[in-house]
Amino acid sequence: MKRYFVFFFISGFCSILYELVWLRLAMAQFGVTTGLVSIVLSMFMAGLGTGSWGAGILARRYGERVSFPPLRLYALAELLIGCSSLAVPVQLLWGRRLLESLTGTAGFSSVIYHLASGALVALAVIPWCVCMGATIPLAMFAIHSDTRNETRRSFSFLYVSNVVGAIAGAIVPLFLIELYGFHGTLRVGAVLNAAIAVGAFGLTVGQRGGSAPAPSRTATGVHGQGKGALVLLFITGLATMGMEVIWIRLFTPYLGPLVYSFAAIMASYLSATFVGSIVYRDSSCSRDPHSQPAWILLALLGLLPLLTSDPRFSLNAVLRVFLGVAPFAGVIGFLTPMLVDQWSAGDPDRAGRAYAVNVLGCILGPLLSGFVLLPLVGEHVSMLLYVVPWIAMASLRPKGVELRIGARISAYAIVGAALAVFFLTKDYETLFPQREVLRDSTATVIATGTGMKKQLLMNGVGMTYLTPVTKMMAHLTLASLDQPPRNALVICFGMGTTYRSVISWGISATTVELSPSVPRLFSYYHDDGAELLASPLSHLVIDDGRRYLERSTQKYDAILLDPPPRSRLLESASCSRRSSMLLPRST
Repeated sequence: MKRYFVFFFISGFCSILYELVWLRLAMAQFGVTTGLVSIVLSMFMAGLGTGSWGAGILARRYGERVSFPPLRLYALAELLIGCSSLAVPVQLLWGRRLLESLTGTAGFSSVIYHLASGALVALAVIPWCVCMGATIPLAMFAIHSDTRNETRRSFSFLYVSNVVGAIAGAIVPLFLIELYGFHGTLRVGAVLNAAIAVGAFGLTVGQRGGSAPAPSRTATGVHGQGKGALVLLFITGLATMGMEVIWIRLFTPYLGPLVYSFAAIMASYLSATFVGSIVYRDSSCSRDPHSQPAWILLALLGLLPLLTSDPRFSLNAVLRVFLGVAPFAGVIGFLTPMLVDQWSAGDPDRAGRAYAVNVLGCILGPLLSGFVLLPLVGEHVSMLLYVVPWIAMASLRPKGVELRIGARISAYAIVGAALAVFFLTKDYETLFPQREVLRDSTATVIATGTGMKKQLLMNGVGMTYLTPVTKMMAHLTLASLDQPPRNALVICFGMGTTYRSVISWGISATTVELSPSVPRLFSYYHDDGAELLASPLSHLVIDDGRRYLERSTQKYDAILLDPPPRSRLLESASCSRRSSMLLPRST
């Protein structure tokens, strides 16, 4: 069993490595948009769930026909995963070329483009992720076929080692990318997967063939309450991954740009999940996964990020994340493998189905948060909605279970504490007495301040402020042309100052902005903002700037890049020099 631990530690490391690099490669080919990020992550999880479900079914139906050691099937899956390091980059490149040939050179943002790019990403990623998802059921099948192994809790054993590997996979590849680049890092993953395959196959050398015992089709686990267990697993996956998107919004104002927030959250979440899983593995007593207090506690712990992200509390940024995320993740790390163990009892088919249902929730959670809840109701209410199922458990009585009065009082006390956290905490935006706040799938955008002290913040990070520099970027550039300008392109809308200056020349002006909420705040900074956006000279595109340039055949006399400053003190000369480009019309 120790060898299985090593295999799944390395396998977990490689899976996160591939996820990180594939995401970056997909962004390089199809554009840096929130929609694309959600598509890549969803396709990754969809492949995992499909592989887990399918491998479990195959193990049950055809296990008795296997005439060789079952561990070789696991070795084959790892070998195929290693092949993805060579295949996926090529597939993504071919997908981009195919998409360019199909969509032509249209220069506007299109839902069809996202759907087509999503389909191409799915074709490139899902087959290999299916192999990743199949590894746990196949390994459980191999463990089940060996009578020397304890199998009833084999899922949690593999789950723990996989999580430890994932922790390393969230950190080490960042250094590998700096040393070897994306393709070199993928080759490191390929070597590791090949080593697993060789090691697993080597363990079968000398073993006798023969039919492997197929898992029982009628296995019911300890409690036999399949539907209830699957519902809990689905809700857990949905809430956990949905909350992760909200956590990024909550903690970015304290940690800085998205990459640092995501890294801190992932490190806190995976570490706590590992601790919770270890506690479960070391627990000698049998616990009921349908016990109300254990699940209702998630309602309170799920709202802790609202408390630790409250701007009224002075806490270290990393400590804010850890105290908000770790308690919830620790309980999830305890309950999830326990629930799968007790429902599957070591049956790879049932474990595969349970894991697939959990992954289905993980797919829908980020999409629900990013495209529905955050734009409509914001971070606070979204967090409450995710813990509503666990709050509702306080008033439910499991069938055939008589709860003691103390358990009921504890449940109501937990719910009361959770509601107190919700109603008494405040969002980061409340730091600004005068403000306008808009939310979309990309960011929470805050416009604040008065006069020349007006500011623009995205996810709590200051992006720009009113300054003559952004006007001069347009005027100096256009005045430097050797002929009267006829059009110009502004990448990054910001407060709209550069764009407003371009339009003042009476020429056709196009602007590309990633967040749809940013241009809607134009009138906050300039009284004539709405009028200028409605002008026939104005053309607003919500898209990734690089992708727009690559797809557009439009020629511009000037292209102005209006980037967020590194600090609030920039010299006008250096800003203009770095942020403007003069291009001949033939370019």
